[in-house]
Amino acid sequence: MNQDWEDRVAAAWATLDGYAEEEAPAFRAVIDALVAELPDGSPRGSFERACAWDSTGRSDRAVPLYREALAGGLDGYQGRRARIQLSSSLRNIGQAEEGVKLLTSELDAPSDELDDAVRATLALCLSSLGRDREGLSLVLGALAPHLPRYQRSMANYARALVEPPSDRLGG
Repeated sequence: MNQDWEDRVAAAWATLDGYAEEEAPAFRAVIDALVAELPDGSPRGSFERACAWDSTGRSDRAVPLYREALAGGLDGYQGRRARIQLSSSLRNIGQAEEGVKLLTSELDAPSDELDDAVRATLALCLSSLGRDREGLSLVLGALAPHLPRYQRSMANYARALVEPPSDRLGG
């Protein structure tokens, strides 16, 4: 991959919203053509193809490609994106528990700009499992630092949703 390829991939993704639903195969063909320029077995290629299937409403087709990309060594920022997107796709196909497992470990990963996306997607997976309080706690915790006021209160409320009640009154 070089910067020209990266630029062309970014340009292709920038056109996604211009495709009507019935034109999804045409968009995936654009991504497939770019992926064809990569070496066989490229984890980045699997990732881009997974994203194209996912973004055109086919989580079922995306899941094996995300797995392939991660098994092939996709790491760093793209690897974290793949884990977030795989978890979301797993939720979409009724496998939210696996998504929770995958993203729970991401909570301990080095912090980056994807932290809030990890928490939001994990919250959706938890909600799909009927664990709404845990999901709301994650979302409030992610939102709190972005608020102009009430950061401490919201962070405390987020923790209170999942921590056992304290015995403050002694009874």
